[in-house]
Amino acid sequence: MKSTDKTSAELLAAQALSRQMKKELQENILPYWMKSMCRPEGGFYGRISGMEETDVQAPVGGIMTARMLWTFASAYRLLGNEEYLEMARKAMDFILTHFYDSVFGGTYWSVNPDGSPLDTKKQIYAIAFTIYGLAELNRATGDAKALEYAIKLFNDIEDHSFDTEKDGYFEAFTREWAQIEDMRLSDKDANESKTMNTHLHVLEAYTCLYRVWKNPLLEKRLKGLIEIFGKHILAEDGHLKLFFDDDWNCGYDTLSYGHDIEASWLIHEAALVLGDAEVLERIEALVPHIADAACEGFTPEGGMIYERHGKDGEADMDRHWWVQAETVVGCFNLWDHFGMSEGLENALMCWEFIKSGIIDKESGEWFWSLRSDGTVNRDDDKAGFWKCPYHNGRMCMEIIERCR
Repeated sequence: MKSTDKTSAELLAAQALSRQMKKELQENILPYWMKSMCRPEGGFYGRISGMEETDVQAPVGGIMTARMLWTFASAYRLLGNEEYLEMARKAMDFILTHFYDSVFGGTYWSVNPDGSPLDTKKQIYAIAFTIYGLAELNRATGDAKALEYAIKLFNDIEDHSFDTEKDGYFEAFTREWAQIEDMRLSDKDANESKTMNTHLHVLEAYTCLYRVWKNPLLEKRLKGLIEIFGKHILAEDGHLKLFFDDDWNCGYDTLSYGHDIEASWLIHEAALVLGDAEVLERIEALVPHIADAACEGFTPEGGMIYERHGKDGEADMDRHWWVQAETVVGCFNLWDHFGMSEGLENALMCWEFIKSGIIDKESGEWFWSLRSDGTVNRDDDKAGFWKCPYHNGRMCMEIIERCR
């Protein structure tokens, strides 16, 4: 039975957490990106190494830029700081000038430091994040241009990626929307035509877009995405299956604890925004089950490990920055919507773990991860193609907004 009963001590603890989150967002995460990632001549740097070295020759990723747009648009909506709006508009202008393909539609995967196209493939994951950022800017400001291009990109995905026969979305295409041999997001992914990760972030983008654009096809697709998770992606044990062929067959057994906990609250958010009572009832029966499966990766000191190859297989014990951020939100959601005290306890524990080892208290932002032996990982980026302010920034904003 769903319960939202909360004790006064829990409410006080949540408010204290919210104040810490606001401080972290405003004094550590966002200032780092405003100060360190903006080129004096315009645009953005593509990478800062784990040793805090700015790589002026690094390509600029579409995912990073779209996530910056979302983060600063959302921060402006929540906190009203004009500097955040300036950063969001800078990111949108850069995307529409350099990433948006005015000939074939969609967005490029990456551009050169000068903004010229580099990798022009159409990765649906990256296009979804661009929709996410543009829709959030419209939500924050009513910017008509942001909504116009979010709708254009929605139509591009629907026209080229949606599988009309077997449901779901195909991963990637050439610039001209032809089939592409290598569909992977990264080297560590399986080269399959459908993935959990892309569907999760199309769901996330469509949820945000539906907040500001009540289109019948979008409503249908958002409901369909929620159902895809229940029908094809969610395993009986509560974990998410990761890679699929055209027919939704999965031959992989990797468990991704970060994606499990992230999905637990993103699917719930999608159902809440959709507003279909029957769908919401079904999803709310699943949310604690998914979160409980994810917490198999929760360690006694409060961190969430990265992944495991099969239930009894070898584990990657690194505690990645984004996994910790999603753990805080996913666990907090269990308390916020279901009244589960252990959810708040785990969120608070994970936040303490983040403060003790993931936050860079000298240079700002967060480190990529803590190794299994507890040492800081400086081999991976501090900022770059995959290291963006979206997971940790969103964590802060979710807690702030839920505690208002």
